[in-house]
Amino acid sequence: MTLRDLFQSVSDNPGLLILLLLPVPAIAFLANLWSGQTAEEIWKWRYVYAVLVYLACIPGMFAVTLNIYLFLFERQSIWDMNLVIQVLPILSMVGTLMLIRKKLPFSYVPGFGRLSGFLTLIFAVMGMLWFIDRTHIYAITYIPFAYIAIGFVALLLIIRFAWQRIF
Repeated sequence: MTLRDLFQSVSDNPGLLILLLLPVPAIAFLANLWSGQTAEEIWKWRYVYAVLVYLACIPGMFAVTLNIYLFLFERQSIWDMNLVIQVLPILSMVGTLMLIRKKLPFSYVPGFGRLSGFLTLIFAVMGMLWFIDRTHIYAITYIPFAYIAIGFVALLLIIRFAWQRIF
């Protein structure tokens, strides 16, 4: 089974994906109601919020990355977007994060920094690949592949360090 087959199967039967994605913001809303108002009561719920963040962000980040890939590299038209696969995970992620942010700052959610760092790394890699694709740099070189790989990793580390300094 290829990724295209999986997407086609989900497109043909979107009920399961909807059943998996829509309860996450609903549970975040209910957690906001049940977690109380004092800081101590809210602090006890931080791991519930962490699970909700991961349940919302992993499919949402995948959908964002998929959209960037399809629009930049595959040149997909916006009219050909699959709403269930390409839009619903992003809406679920945004809704969940907005509900959680009303109750608890993201700095208190365990593991949220790792997600944002991972997303930064994905965007940096996609940006570099897009730049290489658009400039049509094709070089035949005698440099060993290990040096190119080390340079790529060093460039990623520089981008991550600069991103942390900026934000």
